[in-house]
Amino acid sequence: MSQLVQEFNDYRGKMNEKILAQNNKVINRLYNLDTNTYTDGALNVKTKEMLGLVASMVLRCDDCIKYHLGKCKEAGVTTEEVFEIFAVANIVGGTIVIPHFRRAVEYWEAL
Repeated sequence: MSQLVQEFNDYRGKMNEKILAQNNKVINRLYNLDTNTYTDGALNVKTKEMLGLVASMVLRCDDCIKYHLGKCKEAGVTTEEVFEIFAVANIVGGTIVIPHFRRAVEYWEAL
């Protein structure tokens, strides 16, 4: 695993532990809802992660993009598929998404 991916995963894990340790009912429910949203249902996990990636790119959230890229990789998304996802995100989000697109390509390569 590349240093870029390792640093992101380590930081995310450490901070999520601190947040969840506070045992705040609303925050815990939000995290649970997020987790359950991406489980198999009428849409499979792979499709949901691809949708999450597009939404994250359009919203320009680099942490979310990294997270969903990792989940897409786990779900078996190919490089060809991920570039089609990037194309949709850039069309929907406009040229302001391009800097996030560049970082997303770098992170995908690191995965």
